[in-house]
Amino acid sequence: MARTVAMFTDVSLCIGCRACQVACKQWNQLAPEEPEWTGSYQNHATFTDKSYRLVRFFEEPGDDKVGMRWHMMSDVCKHCAQAGCLEACPTGAIYRTEYGTVNINQDICNGCRYCVSACPFGVVSFNHDTGTATKCTFCNDRLHNGLGPACAKACPTESIRFGFRDDLEAKARKRVDELQKMGFKDAQLYGADKGGALGGLNAFFLLLAKPAKYGLPEQPKLPQRNVVMDSLFSIGAAVAVGLGALLAFRGRGDDAGGS
Repeated sequence: MARTVAMFTDVSLCIGCRACQVACKQWNQLAPEEPEWTGSYQNHATFTDKSYRLVRFFEEPGDDKVGMRWHMMSDVCKHCAQAGCLEACPTGAIYRTEYGTVNINQDICNGCRYCVSACPFGVVSFNHDTGTATKCTFCNDRLHNGLGPACAKACPTESIRFGFRDDLEAKARKRVDELQKMGFKDAQLYGADKGGALGGLNAFFLLLAKPAKYGLPEQPKLPQRNVVMDSLFSIGAAVAVGLGALLAFRGRGDDAGGS
């Protein structure tokens, strides 16, 4: 198996230009969308089947020197080590590649949407045109041709970096130390620890404030266990209905034979 690849996003370098978002759409040939009102410069509130990467904007009151303060982050699928979408998929359509990424086989997906419910980050979307679930693949076709994801290539400030996970993690921790020495005391890594939530994220972030400030869950969990239980209950109910119909049919047959 190849070394695990990852994406490291340093929000301290993000300028909100959306070059990554545009590059993602262009490379993956995703259809354009009408912007929606979100109350900020963010042009979509959530990921969609046509937006695999989303630049988020968060505004807050500043101090005497700065009237307002902005937090910006280019968000993407985390390709979790313990992926809720993968565990919840009943057909095997969602699989882990040799690079450690998580993809959805469009030919096998049956559109049940269990993965949509199971993702703690709201990344997986349902495409009503194809009837399948879809999300970022780290530009899987580019990876197999020795290229990095289009978003990382397009980022003008190197806020988004792509490479081997262990190399990126070392660089990320060094960057946190640098920022803390510069006075950014809340600088921290999100998802870099392999022993942390979801076994570590293969798209991890350097944040300048608490995760909640960027719309990220403090402790992401795997709701897929509930989804699986719900699916088992649904299957059980379907079996019960089928047996009931069969017994009713047989009962009518017996009545007809007796008369």
